[in-house]
Amino acid sequence: MEVVLVIHLILALAIIGLVLLQRSEGGGLGIGGGGGGLGNVASAKSMGSVLTKATGFCAAGFFCTSLALGILAGRSSDAGKSILDKLEDTPVAIEQIADDVEIEIEIDAPNTPQEPPAIPIAE
Repeated sequence: MEVVLVIHLILALAIIGLVLLQRSEGGGLGIGGGGGGLGNVASAKSMGSVLTKATGFCAAGFFCTSLALGILAGRSSDAGKSILDKLEDTPVAIEQIADDVEIEIEIDAPNTPQEPPAIPIAE
């Protein structure tokens, strides 16, 4: 499960990087766009196509690892139990806890100021 999680994180970082490198066409970040940052090595159109395909492959891998992590998490030892079943397994009932706790409440006379307040109080 740890290996799938590491691959999942690597794919997430790769998707972030690839999206940031893509050319901005509609107000996106588009760090990699612009006039010829690579010179004559690759044209903007071919580079955009490569980045788009790489992003698609990383997204498909991310989707697959998400499903794999969900399946692996579902096979854990507590996967077959409901949350309500887990609550019923608690050994101590709430009534026992309430009986064991003693609460003492002291009620004093209302607070009367010893000295007259700096600001008069309307009664």
